[in-house]
Amino acid sequence: MSKRGVVLLGATGSIGENSLRVIRANSDRLQLVGIAGGSRAEPLAAIAEEFGLRNVALFDDEACAQARQSGLFGEEVNLSSGIEGLNRLATLPDADVVVVAVVGTMGLHPTLAAIEAGKEIALASKEVLVLAGKFVMAAAKAGGVRVLPVDSEHNAVFQCLNGAPDHEVERIILTASGGPFRNLSVAEMAAITPREALKHPNWSMGAKITVDSSTMANKGLELIEARWLFGMEPEQIKVVVHPQSIVHSMVEYVDGSILAQLSPPSMTFAIQHVLLYPERKPGVEQTLTFEDTMNLEFHPPDLEKFPCLRLAREAMEAAGAAPAIFNAANEVAVEAFLDKQISYPGIGELIDHTLQKVDNFEPANLQEVLDIDQSARRMSRDLIETHEF
Repeated sequence: MSKRGVVLLGATGSIGENSLRVIRANSDRLQLVGIAGGSRAEPLAAIAEEFGLRNVALFDDEACAQARQSGLFGEEVNLSSGIEGLNRLATLPDADVVVVAVVGTMGLHPTLAAIEAGKEIALASKEVLVLAGKFVMAAAKAGGVRVLPVDSEHNAVFQCLNGAPDHEVERIILTASGGPFRNLSVAEMAAITPREALKHPNWSMGAKITVDSSTMANKGLELIEARWLFGMEPEQIKVVVHPQSIVHSMVEYVDGSILAQLSPPSMTFAIQHVLLYPERKPGVEQTLTFEDTMNLEFHPPDLEKFPCLRLAREAMEAAGAAPAIFNAANEVAVEAFLDKQISYPGIGELIDHTLQKVDNFEPANLQEVLDIDQSARRMSRDLIETHEF
């Protein structure tokens, strides 16, 4: 069988690192043909050298200019920057699948560019569908392009559905670890510091997604993403807290049967499933053996302690631009919390106030989505500066 050409957008993050592990272990089936990162030029150069790559992009223009000046990548490497650089990589002729694992909303344009070029999408950036799910999925459908989920929860749902017709599915159940603060009281959560919020009990992830996991905003984004990925109505998507992060999600069928996907808390399982789909091969890591006693707990989420999850569901139900407003406010709030401008509870409070201040509407095109994203960010920053929440 021929090798699949892989472009990795977000090569230096946690998804990128795990994707590289999968590619190394499956070099007979997968070939890395292009990589992109944000501003970390040196680790990107090391990856390019290891895999003999000629196509590299840095989203940060200044970092790209410095890398060119220093000769870090060598003359044989075609180094580009900005959105144009990401779009170029996403449409490389020898790419079969594009892994979209860049932080925040910068993955939107290269995702659409890859879809237009007929590339399969391995989607890890939740914000792409939260911001513009209607337009992305419509483009994928029109182009006959598969959008396969890399997130462990959505990948678990995808595996459990296994092509089942919609009328047989009752609902999907996304699991959440509950983060490091699930056993704290509301009063105790007021004193949480950025350092504490950056310590996840199960997963090793980047700073923003780690904070999102602790507030359960991450699970809220996954609710919205699931709606677009699987064509579900809001009432068909449920969240349950599962501290062990072994059951990654479940699908309940109309006959009452519930199928679950289990694996250790490592992203390599979901990434390999997507990159090799529909083929299966031995995994990169040891899986569950069931040789030792294992307890699996499930609890309903506490929406008083985790208002971000409640706000995300309300945004999903409101539809229109509300999910984009939620996402923008959350990104600003997490950045402000890490910069110690607002408290930990202030993350949810800022999102709530932004959703109240910015009018919701049904965007008619992608530009209106991008405009409302920027408006929501400005509103959130104004609220921080004027202490209006």
